[in-house]
Amino acid sequence: MIHFVSPSGILILDKPAGPTSHDVAQRIRRLAGTRRVGHAGTLDPLASGVMLVCIGPATRLVEYLVGHDKTYETTIRLGQTTTTDDAEGEIILDQPVNITQTQLAAALPAFRGPIRQTVPAYSAVKRDGQPLYKAARRGELLDRPSREVTIHALHLLAFDPPFVTLRVGCSSGTYIRSLAHDIGEVLGFGGHVAALRRTAVGDFTLADAVSLDQLTADNWRDHLLPPEMAVRHLPRLDVDAAEARRLVLGQRLAADPSRLDAPLGSIYDPDGRFLGVVAVVDDIWQPKKMMVGEAADLL
Repeated sequence: MIHFVSPSGILILDKPAGPTSHDVAQRIRRLAGTRRVGHAGTLDPLASGVMLVCIGPATRLVEYLVGHDKTYETTIRLGQTTTTDDAEGEIILDQPVNITQTQLAAALPAFRGPIRQTVPAYSAVKRDGQPLYKAARRGELLDRPSREVTIHALHLLAFDPPFVTLRVGCSSGTYIRSLAHDIGEVLGFGGHVAALRRTAVGDFTLADAVSLDQLTADNWRDHLLPPEMAVRHLPRLDVDAAEARRLVLGQRLAADPSRLDAPLGSIYDPDGRFLGVVAVVDDIWQPKKMMVGEAADLL
C-alpha cells in the first residue's frame, strides 16, 4: 500500500483584474491552510482570466503546466504609448488616430506565425542580475533581450477607434503588451493594452474555471482537480506492483520502448493511481517527480 499526502491538486481560477499573481497565491495559501501553493504562469495585475494554481504535493508538477500555449482577448488603445505598454503606465505619447478597419486588417498578417519580440521594460526578465522592472522604476534604460514567439491565431473581434479588440492564440512566453506596442508602431500611432483577459492555458479554459471570489475555506476542495491533470498531455505508463514499489523508492528500471516511447511518461500503479512522472534516460526509466512522501509506507 502506498501512502499519499493530501490535499493535493490543481485549481483553475478565473483571476480578477487588480491583484497580482502573488496576491492570488497568498489568498489560496490562507484558504487552504498551507504554504505549498504555486502558480503556473504570471498574470499582470491589469489582466484577468485563467490562472492555474497547484496545491500541496501537486506543486511539484508546476513545470508541466507553464509551457502550454495561451489564448487571450485583448483591447488595444491606439494612439497612446505608455511606459509599461499597458494602461497602468504613464502616457508618454498621445496622438490622434485615423485608421480604417481595412488598414488595420492589412497590418495583422505580419504578426501571425513566428515573430520576434523585445521584452517590455517593465518585466521580470533579468539583465545583469536584476529584473528589468526594477531598473525601469529607477529610470535606468537597460538593453532588453528579444525572443522568438509564435502567434498561432490573431483575429479582430471589435473595431471602435481608438480601441481595437483582438483574440490572440500564442506560444508560451509571448508578451501581449509587446504585441500591442508593436502593432501600434506599425500603424504609426503607438498603442498599449487597455484590457486583457486570458481565456485558455492549453486545454484549461474559462469554462472550467472558478472565480477567486467564490472560493472559501469550506468549498475550495470541491474545485480541486487531481494532480495528474497537470501531466495529462504526457503518455501513460502502467506499471505492476513491483515496478511501482521500486519507482516510489527512487530506484531505476530498464526501459521498454514498447510500453513508453517518449522522453517522459506519467506513471500509474495497478489500481490506477497516479504515482508521478518518469523520465527515459539512456534506456533507463528514472523517477523524476514522484507524488508520494519520501517515507512512503510500502506493504
